[in-house]
Amino acid sequence: MGLIARLLSASLVVLLISAGIGPAAAHPHVTVVAHATLNVENGAITSITHVWTFDEFYSASAVDGLPKNAAGGYGRQELAELAKVNIDGLKEFGYFTFVTLGGAEQKIGDPKAGEYWLDHANDVLSLHFTVPLASPVLVDAKGFLVTVTDPSYFIAFDMAEKDPVALSAGAPAQCKALLTTPQASDDQKKLNGVFAEQLGGAALGFGVTKSITIQCGP
Repeated sequence: MGLIARLLSASLVVLLISAGIGPAAAHPHVTVVAHATLNVENGAITSITHVWTFDEFYSASAVDGLPKNAAGGYGRQELAELAKVNIDGLKEFGYFTFVTLGGAEQKIGDPKAGEYWLDHANDVLSLHFTVPLASPVLVDAKGFLVTVTDPSYFIAFDMAEKDPVALSAGAPAQCKALLTTPQASDDQKKLNGVFAEQLGGAALGFGVTKSITIQCGP
């Protein structure tokens, strides 16, 4: 099995194992709307806080069968085990968070216990978690990029329309986080076309990736 096929299968297991859905019954496309905050301490980026909101299909499947709280909903306590399953599964794939500095890969660590959770509102689940950078990066360092993506294109990550990225309190006033959209490679375009043909419709955004960068100064 090739790399793309392995990642495709693994991505499906990561996000659907907790819902008890087998590959044959799974929807072929999971959508995540993402927010990211770059946390700055003493002039350096030390971690990234993610908020990922899953689509209604996955959300409904994931909570199916879970006990509800006294208010008839799902709170952090009811969702704690599900949150751990997702975090444990995402670890194998680096939390789909790719950090580079001048083109060189930067390692990230794992979310700490008690610092990640799921919430359920308006019929959708949102996963909150923070990944630390192994080595802090100066906020004004050139060539710093953060990309949130699934290389298998099974999971479609889309940065939120409103306030998709931010710098935490304590960041220099002259710096701001921005989104950039690199041009898709020929391989990405071809893969996008294959998925569109297999799904019997237009392309669903496969291969479209936005990266986070920081701009300081005027």
